[in-house]
Amino acid sequence: MTESPFVEHRSLLFTVAYELLGSAADAEDVIQESWLRWAGVDLSQVRDPRAYLVRIVTRQALNRLRALSRSREDYVGEWLPEPLLTSPDVAEDAELAESVSIAMLTVLETLGPTERAVFVLREVFDLPYGEIAEATGKSAAAVRQIARRAREHVAARRPRVRVSPTEQQAVVERFLASLRTGRLQELMEIMAPDVVLIADGGGLAAAASAPVHGVVPVARVLARADRPTAVAFETTTVWLNGAPAGRFEIDGEPTAVSLVVENGLVTRIYLMRNPHKLTRLDEPAGLAR
Repeated sequence: MTESPFVEHRSLLFTVAYELLGSAADAEDVIQESWLRWAGVDLSQVRDPRAYLVRIVTRQALNRLRALSRSREDYVGEWLPEPLLTSPDVAEDAELAESVSIAMLTVLETLGPTERAVFVLREVFDLPYGEIAEATGKSAAAVRQIARRAREHVAARRPRVRVSPTEQQAVVERFLASLRTGRLQELMEIMAPDVVLIADGGGLAAAASAPVHGVVPVARVLARADRPTAVAFETTTVWLNGAPAGRFEIDGEPTAVSLVVENGLVTRIYLMRNPHKLTRLDEPAGLAR
């Protein structure tokens, strides 16, 4: 009996934890910790199991996020969220798809732990301010102020244009086709002049240690123009974090790529190469809100 509400809402709880942490592995740990706490709850005192469980998960995720902040500061190179394989169905909920996108999760990394929790719970899951206050240990008035600041912060940094999955997939397929040939000109035609590439190797795989800016430098990195002969490799279009994206191997090492598309051009490229973050690309993750 104590298990039923937890199982019913597990996908929601995982999504909350993942959006707060940007890591599926850490989110799963939070779910396990939350289950242990839920197992000891007197259900006769719980009026709304869903809200109660969200509060437990939020508190555990906040504790973990604060503990992780130092390790992320010491991370080798750029830190990117852990990509998740998702089904195309996730894209049917546009707000959910945007909230779990690599681009949005990267923006959320620029918020403090409490700001992130307030933003996610309010803007993504539409929780009342009172419930968010209980989950974060703040007053309702403070939560309203935090939510306003977080919205402004995110609005200034999120992608300016939302494109349809069909348009996203078309650009992704052109991008991957150009990668297979390693042709600079084709890549440059797909990308905006001010395109930015961010790569995450975590010190475990070759990757640019800092963001690469500009269409020519980015195209050269992607096309491996510094080699005498372009290296051909297989590419696959997959759904990652609610949107069409790419998956391939370089020198036998797995790589996932997520694109931000605006006005038909790629404006941002997220290249995930850390092998520890590429272990969940075979089974779609269950996401819900």
